Amino acid sequence: MAVTTFTEENTSPLPPKRIFKASIVDSHNLIPNLMPQAIKSIEVQGDGGAGSIKTINFTDGGNFKSIKYRVDELNEETYTYKYTMIEGDGLVDNLEKITYDVKFEQSADGGSISKVTSSYYTVGDFKLKEEEIKAGKEKVLTMFKAVEAYLLQNPEAYA
Repeated sequence: MAVTTFTEENTSPLPPKRIFKASIVDSHNLIPNLMPQAIKSIEVQGDGGAGSIKTINFTDGGNFKSIKYRVDELNEETYTYKYTMIEGDGLVDNLEKITYDVKFEQSADGGSISKVTSSYYTVGDFKLKEEEIKAGKEKVLTMFKAVEAYLLQNPEAYA
């Protein structure tokens, strides 16, 4: 088994508390409403915290039907979120799991910096294709930007 790790940073004019609460804590409610063309629903088994299982169901006609992940850590004080994709179309045959470590930090201008570290655990000598990883990152960034746009247009939401 090999592990390939990527880290990506994005900035937002929003403070960490708002973007974390909307994009992470309440994602199962907010994101299907913001992106109904892509996400049919997000189901939560558990209270949403560590040990919970979340299933993202995509709309018909897309590349994926669903993905399932386990919440490993959710800390609303440090704005950290760790989860592991455990089932679904995002895991190809030669990929055991993908772990994500997300952290939102305050930036000097009052906004935030999000840091996401993704670790891909492959089976055997399987090599990940950079295009596939890039496509996945772009989908996540699109979701993040949709939440950010909503919060900028609705200053009272998640305040």
